[in-house]
Amino acid sequence: MEVRWSIFLIIFGMALVTFIPRVLPIAVLSRVELPDWAMRWLNYVPIAVMAALVGQELILPNGKLAPLWQNLELFAALPAFIVAIVTRSLLGTVVVGIIAMMVLRMVF
Repeated sequence: MEVRWSIFLIIFGMALVTFIPRVLPIAVLSRVELPDWAMRWLNYVPIAVMAALVGQELILPNGKLAPLWQNLELFAALPAFIVAIVTRSLLGTVVVGIIAMMVLRMVF
């Protein structure tokens, strides 16, 4: 088996580019104590990222703006959202969302 150094260097470079943005902030921030306002701000980052990802998929299913009456994903998200607010259970929210999407696809 022949080793192509160009492919090896590409794979090594991609690993390095992926590794550095993940490890460098952890290494730096583990030695620095952040102020309370920064910690409170960082608590909202996962919620904001998840809202951006889910919101894009709900509003633009398949990358195109769908009419409201054809947007099954948005209708399936409503009961899942209610379950998330009431129970605060990730498993319950996912199960209700999957079941709602399954029923909507069977009906429509």
